[in-house]
Amino acid sequence: MIRLDKITKQNGRQLVFVEASAALQRGEKAGLVGPNGAGKTTLFRMMTGEEQPDEGQVAADRGITIGYFSQDVGEMAGCSTVAAVMEGAGPVSAVATELQALEAALADPKRMDEMEALVERYGEVQARFEELDGYALEGRAQEVLAGLGFSQEMMDGDVGKLSGGWKMRVALARILLMRPDVMLLDEPSNHLDIESLIWLESFLKGFDGALMMTSHDREFMNRIVSKVIEIDGGTLTTYSGDFAFYEQQRQLNEQQQQAQFERQQAMLAKEIAFIERFKARASHAAQVQSRVKKLDKIERVEPPKRRQSVAFDFQPAPRSGEEVATLKGVHKRYGSRTIYEGLDFAVRRRERWCVMGVNGAGKSTLLKLVTGTTEPDDGSVALGSSVKLGYFAQHAMDILDGDQTIFEMLEETFPQAGQGSLRNLAGCFGFSGDDVEKRCRVLSGGEKARLVMARMLYDPPNFLVLDEPTNHLDMATKEMLIAALARYEGTMLFVSHDRHFLAALSNRTLELTPDGVHNYGGGYTEYVARTGQEAPGLRS
Repeated sequence: MIRLDKITKQNGRQLVFVEASAALQRGEKAGLVGPNGAGKTTLFRMMTGEEQPDEGQVAADRGITIGYFSQDVGEMAGCSTVAAVMEGAGPVSAVATELQALEAALADPKRMDEMEALVERYGEVQARFEELDGYALEGRAQEVLAGLGFSQEMMDGDVGKLSGGWKMRVALARILLMRPDVMLLDEPSNHLDIESLIWLESFLKGFDGALMMTSHDREFMNRIVSKVIEIDGGTLTTYSGDFAFYEQQRQLNEQQQQAQFERQQAMLAKEIAFIERFKARASHAAQVQSRVKKLDKIERVEPPKRRQSVAFDFQPAPRSGEEVATLKGVHKRYGSRTIYEGLDFAVRRRERWCVMGVNGAGKSTLLKLVTGTTEPDDGSVALGSSVKLGYFAQHAMDILDGDQTIFEMLEETFPQAGQGSLRNLAGCFGFSGDDVEKRCRVLSGGEKARLVMARMLYDPPNFLVLDEPTNHLDMATKEMLIAALARYEGTMLFVSHDRHFLAALSNRTLELTPDGVHNYGGGYTEYVARTGQEAPGLRS
């Protein structure tokens, strides 16, 4: 449906693509992968026609509709959320607008002389509206919004009053409602809770058009795509299979290329040694010339491109007492809404609790109570002896000083640490070389999250409380964080919508439901096995 044929594209000084080719066929579901800055958004923009390649061509089948969801959400205001979604639903939205205009014209006595033409056009437009299932549009819009976590009150309310994250969901709902022939989704899993994420996964599996998407959520990507297109060093390489197959195949290709490279280097070294040894001997002149010509003709094997990988090892945390946190008879209300009524909960040393619950169940409130960020209305919250607390809050990134550089921020936090040690810390979290001189105000969401994480983990606490720590993090940084936390010997209490993170790190599960608090002895994997669902909001 869309073909990229030998495209070359340069952005400023960066050569993004060099004679790169790929295709998205009818009904295919493809994942687009590559390091940050590799050109994923540029590729999407070329596929929609917003940008043109410098060389080569992007060809799309005639008459296809393309729906593109990006992280750059425009202004939304002046109508209900449902209306805002319906407005962006593509061709059916334009037909609905014309139908409304024709209905107004038919009721206008000043246009009686046009009545015959208006009636004829109304019939044509109404038939097209029915063909596009227009009369079911509002119901479908509400169904999509409900799937993405909107309450009826939010659907009917002013879209302009929604937060940025919820407006992102509105923009995504528009594309899903549109039902285009080709759907291009740039990080659709951002800003979604686990229930909405699983609903979207199901929706996209059932979508019969072509799909290309990026996502930092490994589980989400793996369950949807059957083809992976990788951007690496200006080239596009296509792998048939899911994301897990792509990872295995890429590793195998790297190993094979490395082996070829090493074999060729050994052969070249042998030939060069022969030439150097005998080049001055007349008796070997013919052989030397022959080997020099042979070397000139050999096509050199390049070593595999190595992705920069980050790794972080905790310094040993001081040991805490056996009782890390204890909540007894805790009551908490916000206005007329009761969050907790007589909550008893205890965290013991080396337990790793993941907290599950639908939006509004009180997950973040529990973390705030444990960390002392908010006080209970009644009851008690106490930390145990020798507990050193580290808290990653959802708003933690907002308190960074925008005027400070990354290095200045780390230096201020750890004045006793040496420059080499701090540069090594920054490098572990993806800030290498001159990156440490970036001011905090220009950092992306992911970079800010990594910086906050670096500050928190350098001098490690023995009790980590993490509220959505993987938001904004790319796959490589998530993997680094999971690997580091798997080796961490302290205690953890965390909320996350990333199923890979939950399964890899939890050994206890606390589920918050309207019926009360349920304590599961095992981690997230055991929770899924026992309940038959991946999230509380999916259970009937």
